[in-house]
Amino acid sequence: MATTKKKSRAKTQKKKLVIVESPAKAKTIEKYLGRTYKVMASLGHIRDLPKSKMGIDFDNDFDPHYISIRGKGDVIKKLRAEAKKAKAVYLASDPDREGESIAWHLSYILGLDVKDNNRVVFNEITKDTVKNAFKTPRSIDMDLVDAQQARRILDRIVGYSISPLLWQKVKKGLSAGRVQSIALKLIIDRENEIKAFVPVEYWTIDSEFKKGKSKFMASYYGVNGKKGDLANNDEVQKVLAKLDRKGDFDITKVVKKERKRMPQPPFTTSSMQQEANKKLRFRTRKTMMAAQQLYEGITIGKEGNQGLITYMRTDSTRISQIAKHEASQFLHEKYGAEYAATKPIKGKLPEGAQDAHEAIRPSSVFRTPASLKEYLSNDQFKLYQLIWNRFVASQMTPAVMDTMAVTIEQNKVMFRANGSKMKFDGFLKVYNNDKEKDNLLPDLNEGDTVKLSKTDPAQHFTQPPARFSEANMIKALEENGVGRPSTYAPTLDTIQRRYYVKLVARRFEPTELGEIVNGIILDYFPDIVNIDFTANLEKELDGVEEGDENWVKVIRDFYQPFSKEVEHAAETIEKVQIKEELAGFNCDICGAPMVVKMGKYGKFYACSRFPDCRNTQAIVKEIGVVCPKCHQGQVIERKSKRNRIFYGCSRYPDCDFVTWDKPVGRDCPKDGHFLVEKKVKGGLQVICPNGDYEEAIQK
Repeated sequence: MATTKKKSRAKTQKKKLVIVESPAKAKTIEKYLGRTYKVMASLGHIRDLPKSKMGIDFDNDFDPHYISIRGKGDVIKKLRAEAKKAKAVYLASDPDREGESIAWHLSYILGLDVKDNNRVVFNEITKDTVKNAFKTPRSIDMDLVDAQQARRILDRIVGYSISPLLWQKVKKGLSAGRVQSIALKLIIDRENEIKAFVPVEYWTIDSEFKKGKSKFMASYYGVNGKKGDLANNDEVQKVLAKLDRKGDFDITKVVKKERKRMPQPPFTTSSMQQEANKKLRFRTRKTMMAAQQLYEGITIGKEGNQGLITYMRTDSTRISQIAKHEASQFLHEKYGAEYAATKPIKGKLPEGAQDAHEAIRPSSVFRTPASLKEYLSNDQFKLYQLIWNRFVASQMTPAVMDTMAVTIEQNKVMFRANGSKMKFDGFLKVYNNDKEKDNLLPDLNEGDTVKLSKTDPAQHFTQPPARFSEANMIKALEENGVGRPSTYAPTLDTIQRRYYVKLVARRFEPTELGEIVNGIILDYFPDIVNIDFTANLEKELDGVEEGDENWVKVIRDFYQPFSKEVEHAAETIEKVQIKEELAGFNCDICGAPMVVKMGKYGKFYACSRFPDCRNTQAIVKEIGVVCPKCHQGQVIERKSKRNRIFYGCSRYPDCDFVTWDKPVGRDCPKDGHFLVEKKVKGGLQVICPNGDYEEAIQK
């Protein structure tokens, strides 16, 4: 009987309720905490400002009017029911401003006291870290809450003040925001630089020399002991005229050095986004989605759900002592003591960095990418491998290169040759994505002579600055102190969804609509697109987080001049007429002329009698190639829902030919399959998709 009573008491015993943000995280943490805890997910924010109105009381210190988010009623109801019968309630949302705000909103909804020690934070979801976090709960950090609230209110004021003006004066569906306006301006400024760029001619002379049977390359450096540039072919011919091609060239200087190449620090949010874009070709949103999944937990065989990386929103390169010790142990066991750094590299914190969390690293360095590959999706594996490699490399010794710089002279004309040889690979053993190759020179000493084999003068022109890639854009925003790690992905996503910019060959190009919006904001709201003003505002918001600034004062100082700008703009901005370009043919329904219109996803054909006639057509671009499948239709350029270019037959759906790569209109001489263009480093290469044939790269 006694045993039965004990079992009955165990069943009715009150549990401690833990609230996190996502179901995946809830599942992992509940397993770690055991049967006395119940873990539920809030599914992100449960309260926010209303979508239908500003939701801010300007006469009462910008007091925000929060409402329950539509669709969250059932979640709130379940959380309230469980909280009522729980022994205790813990709020374990993410360890950042956003997470602190979610915890604060939860405490309001559930009637909890914000001063209670019910806030639990952890930087990684591992058993020991989670259990230790519950030993030291704290109260909600109102400075963090105020910082998030101030940013939200500021963004609401800017967006809900300027966006309606853009709707009235330009077209519906447009928006403006603090960070997105700066991002758009940077892209347009770069485009203007490219348009204004005047190329400058210059020449190089690469030459082949030989000593005995050994041959090596050297480049023209200058004359009379001074470095000199070659502006045109006349200057090149003057240099070549001084050379006795059959005579000896003297080795006048040989400098041998040992050069160290240092590893980079582990990832911050920004550097991870940039590296994933460059190395993996991941879009920023894709990177953050995969990182979120790795942080929240992946089912690893018998181990169950395991959080594989530390928190992915951080601006710090700091690493815990435990992680350093574990990495040192791994390196000693795997590679040997000579590869383990005694003082691992320390990264420089960007201005305004909070250093609240560690860098992004694997939760256990002993979980190698190879050991996890079978449990991860392709994207998860690629990102985990990148994070793991970068962290391990940061704890390793530098690579050591033997370098040699040689000066070659004849008749006071100087050439330079540089050689290098790997002496010790160090961290490159793990993080060698650049594949640094040896460039060996023969054994050369001062006083030796060499012969000239051939010269190769080449004309070049200076190139305009490149358009921004996602990686470059994130770097530019970070360097200018605009936005914070959590804002980069949604910012770049927004300016593309609004069709202010488009990605062409993985580079941002502004659209006509983007230039119109940027012009209006530049003329009427100069502070919004002033980088220094925005960066200083970000510092003030960081000051709120640190408890040094009052959030109401920060917003009031911004709003007073801004509200006058809004009034002035509303009175003076004239309606912008986006000229409708004639398509050159008539509507096949009513016979009226068709025009080119601007839509959410770009330009399209529409009847000029809209809305009386709603006929529309997609704008297609023929590439001058007959469909290789049906031999009747033309291959046309199309765009997927994600704005990626692909190629298909103009007779679709009668012909279902489709390919990501551009057909060239010729067949493979080996198997008769159609050939396509493939973008490779250095230019375009024509290949057979079957993999049996390729042609030389066209630069």
